[in-house]
Amino acid sequence: MLLVVDIGNTNITLGVFDDLNLVANFRITTAVTRTSDEYGILLYEFFNLKNINIKDIDSVTVASVVPKIMYSFTSALAKYLGITPLIVGAGTKTGIKIVTPNPKEIGTDRVVDAVAAYEIYGGPVLVIDFGTAITYDLITEDGSFIAGVTSPGLQISANALWRDTAKLPEIEIAKPSTILAKDTVTSMQAGLVFGCIGQTEYIVTNMLKEAKIQDCRVVATGGLGKIIADSTDVIEVYDPTLTLKGLKIISDKNKGR
Repeated sequence: MLLVVDIGNTNITLGVFDDLNLVANFRITTAVTRTSDEYGILLYEFFNLKNINIKDIDSVTVASVVPKIMYSFTSALAKYLGITPLIVGAGTKTGIKIVTPNPKEIGTDRVVDAVAAYEIYGGPVLVIDFGTAITYDLITEDGSFIAGVTSPGLQISANALWRDTAKLPEIEIAKPSTILAKDTVTSMQAGLVFGCIGQTEYIVTNMLKEAKIQDCRVVATGGLGKIIADSTDVIEVYDPTLTLKGLKIISDKNKGR
């Protein structure tokens, strides 16, 4: 079995593949203060809950945008699973050509999403990840990563709204029934969600227009992405496990290396 791990700024998402099948996935909060033993115990608990024998895990692939966490996490993998993971980074075979001026600036999470979207849905494809930040990445028909846009995620925007204003409360991020809000909570929800929908439609339309690309598939992922994907016609596919699938594809491409 293959364990894939996406270490993001807010959450660590883990998935277990048995051959081609994603048989389990779970998420924990990213915490840089955890020790290797704490990560090991969490892994054991999750595997037990999913009825997976930890001894059946024979390989691990990791993508991370949080360097501070890597020592403890990889130590946990070595101590509790006896495995040295494949860490996605420079030199990893992905099948995607990054043609931006400084390829090393592109986060591994974005590369993984690009790999998955291109391999599964074909190119050209524009992949949107509604994570801590919202990223829009454009991959051409030949698999070239040509452009990316980054904006604050919904949670970041919400946090700023109630942190930096004296009277606005902390609210649930949800789509209200109408944009014609009548109270403080639905007013904030409307601004956050409908504002994000408008941003998404504008950025997608103009990225494809300036790139002169037609017939491009638009694929979204990320925890809060379904709220937006269900509310706009510019997103064709919402795939909540896109990143995990990308890590599986990269793992297969690098077998024996």
